[in-house]
Amino acid sequence: MINIGRFLKKSFLTLWLIGSTTWAVLAVNFGDSNSSTVQLTIALLVALIGLVATVTLLLSSALRKQLLMIHTVIFFIVLVWWLTIQPANDRLWQADVRKLAHASVEGSLVTVHNIRNFTYHSEFEYQPNYYDKTFNLNKLEGIDLFAVYWMGPAIAHIIISFDFGENNHLAVSIEARKEAGEGYSTIKGFFRQYELIYIVADERDVIGLRTHYRKDPPEQVYRYRLKTSKAAKENARRLFLEYIDSINTLYKEPAFYNTILANCTSVIWLHTRVNPGHLPFSWKILLSGYVPEYLYESGRLEKQLSLTEIRNQAHINPLVEEHEISALFTETIRP
Repeated sequence: MINIGRFLKKSFLTLWLIGSTTWAVLAVNFGDSNSSTVQLTIALLVALIGLVATVTLLLSSALRKQLLMIHTVIFFIVLVWWLTIQPANDRLWQADVRKLAHASVEGSLVTVHNIRNFTYHSEFEYQPNYYDKTFNLNKLEGIDLFAVYWMGPAIAHIIISFDFGENNHLAVSIEARKEAGEGYSTIKGFFRQYELIYIVADERDVIGLRTHYRKDPPEQVYRYRLKTSKAAKENARRLFLEYIDSINTLYKEPAFYNTILANCTSVIWLHTRVNPGHLPFSWKILLSGYVPEYLYESGRLEKQLSLTEIRNQAHINPLVEEHEISALFTETIRP
């Protein structure tokens, strides 16, 4: 007869060994924003010890207690070392994330510095350009949410754009700040490999890049207008100032990006908690492609139309992809 307690204990220890070994191997291999032959060698050694410990556990070897203890000690050594890794603002960054935005606030006037407005020839060929601009909080009319899709309906990159009236918009894209020659990896995003950056940009840059120049794979962009009211405008004001506060904090004190806990969508949701009646957390925030659906179900989008009709109207690629990006870009995507 199977001893249930022993079976559950062995199952738990097996899962612990597999999970902790996998995490420790990846943490060591990725290291502090780089990998090396030494790190790979240590990672393989950690993997070997974890594998042997798992096998001896399953075979009920007399060595299992010693190997479990060795593995546990190694795991916690790696964990303590990993926790000492600190974010930085002085790495050799890719050109598109080299400058950080920051802002100054004087009453209702907010001056934002280093607003990105690149002129693109292709996704990776561009002429850098930045400008400063002062925004009047009293003219903040509302918020547009852009959802960018490239790999099916479940995953999207979410961008918020603040509308100050008269086609005066400021877009903010929360992203992983990559070093020169570094690509994005979802797995690496769990291991303190990227710093967090708020790309504060002209819509012609951060939205136009995605409608016109991202081709591998192509990206489809949808613009959703959040419901407007007096209360909504007050919420937009608080949210904007919350963004500004975080932008200024990152300018002085860098922080890590995280694939789940600090990404383009989860950070937005954390910011919205500054407002009364904010949306509760939902699995649709983790699967960011469903954020527009969640907003619709929660009454944050106008409901005169069905969600399908709103989604069809929100698709902006057909509105602009036949034309070059111009000064009229923001008007064109808002028919």
